[in-house]
Amino acid sequence: MDMRALVGTNLRRYRHRKGFTQERLAELSGFSQFYISEMEQGRRNPTIITVYEIATALGITHLDLLRPVRGKSRR
Repeated sequence: MDMRALVGTNLRRYRHRKGFTQERLAELSGFSQFYISEMEQGRRNPTIITVYEIATALGITHLDLLRPVRGKSRR
């Protein structure tokens, strides 16, 4: 899995766990709903600062967004 897809998958999973809409996460993080949507779809290549800011808004660490999902094979 490429890193954009990995971050997007993890972002969506943690956002759902928190019960946040993309709009709510946008409000908390300062990024647009469109940008968050693009990240979740693996269409954005976020900087480490962006990953950190979004993770902070979700109440998780930036490493949580970078960690491979257990049970998934690596390339």
